[in-house]
Amino acid sequence: MAKIEIFTKFFCPYCSRAKALFDKKGAAYQEIDVTMDRAGFDAMVDRAGGARTVPQIFIDGKHVGGSDDLAALDARGGLDPLLGAG
Repeated sequence: MAKIEIFTKFFCPYCSRAKALFDKKGAAYQEIDVTMDRAGFDAMVDRAGGARTVPQIFIDGKHVGGSDDLAALDARGGLDPLLGAG
């Protein structure tokens, strides 16, 4: 199974939506909460090419983007292959 990392903040509905999609697919993920973690937030921004919003999602080290990007990837059939599920 793919290594999934989701950078989140407390009470973020977009983060919840992204996690729910992974849960629906049975995909395990590592959640990195950057609510009170400035160093973690800065690391996320650096890895995400300057993106400062959450969630920021990485699958096997590849930057997928945010919640809308993840949903669009799934809608066009590109998520399951990345997860190793298809």
